[in-house]
Amino acid sequence: MRAVQLTSVHPRDDIRIFRKQCTTLANAGVPISLVVADGKGDSSEAGVRIIDVGRPLGGRLSRMARVVNRVYRKALELDADLYHLHDPELLPIGLKLKKRGKKVIFDSHENYPADIRTKHYIPTPARPIISFLFSGLERYICTRLDHVVAATPGIAEHFRAIGCRVLEINNYPQAEELGELLPWNDKLDQVCYVGAMTSIRGVPELVDAMAHTRLDVRLALAGRFTEAATGDLCRKSAGWKRVFEHGQVSPQQVRTVMQKSMAGVVTFLPAPNHIDAQPNKMFEYMAAGIPVIGSNFPLWRTIIEGNQCGICVDPTNPSAIASAIGRLMDRRQEAEKMGQRGRKAILEHYSWERESSKLIMLYQELLNS
Repeated sequence: MRAVQLTSVHPRDDIRIFRKQCTTLANAGVPISLVVADGKGDSSEAGVRIIDVGRPLGGRLSRMARVVNRVYRKALELDADLYHLHDPELLPIGLKLKKRGKKVIFDSHENYPADIRTKHYIPTPARPIISFLFSGLERYICTRLDHVVAATPGIAEHFRAIGCRVLEINNYPQAEELGELLPWNDKLDQVCYVGAMTSIRGVPELVDAMAHTRLDVRLALAGRFTEAATGDLCRKSAGWKRVFEHGQVSPQQVRTVMQKSMAGVVTFLPAPNHIDAQPNKMFEYMAAGIPVIGSNFPLWRTIIEGNQCGICVDPTNPSAIASAIGRLMDRRQEAEKMGQRGRKAILEHYSWERESSKLIMLYQELLNS
């Protein structure tokens, strides 16, 4: 009984898709293939067959018009028993596959109707209209699929409300991501932010906050600005002189940045799709044994303050962010204990190993039914 995961957007080494789900299934003895669209050719890794349908040319519309069709043709050619879709633009081919008698899962990484309302590349007046239209399409298709996999509790609740069969599989860290801890006395007077850098993720406010911190404190940015205007805005900030921009770095280099830092910052702005999100970087900081400075959303407070592993702040207020940074810098023993509690919470409650068993059971249920 063969299974195929499909993506037209994500890279072949995507953490959730390949490093967690596909390798977990391969290790469990499920014959699993992954269809991608990156132009790097076919390959095989960690027991997963990777099939490339070619890199998209042009922008988003070209991808949606051409690459999705290539993904669908490849899906038909593979003639698998179960298909697992990872992108909202693949929903129509999910319905086509279902009509051919195949088992189909949609893996929702985001609450897409909410996400559309904050997309900077969609004209503001068009966002509510597109969100409404997509919401109807999502409801129509997903209620006809075999299952929806949701990456967070909020996403799971969204799909339960529209009548879908839902399984919540959280994006928690793998044991191999924990790594070694750096002795606290060897850490730099530094906080870090890792990941894509955009305005909606609160990076300008974080950079502004550095103008209000101690002169010896630095902010390490590991990632790239995906919006040129946001990068320009940050570089003009008074806080920029205390920023060290690493750029896009390898996963090992990201771990090194976190190990050397005294805290990790994830102060996303209160967009609809952020309030119920569970950002990977929050758990990555906890796994690295450093305190988390996070947005004061109810779910985030439950995780961060509930486990006493960090401080929640108003993400729109640079002074509040600076105050939290200053507190951790001035109270090193308190910061170290927060980091220890965060790592303990990962080991006991927020590990991928706990989530992976749910994925394996879902596959076994669908493949054997």
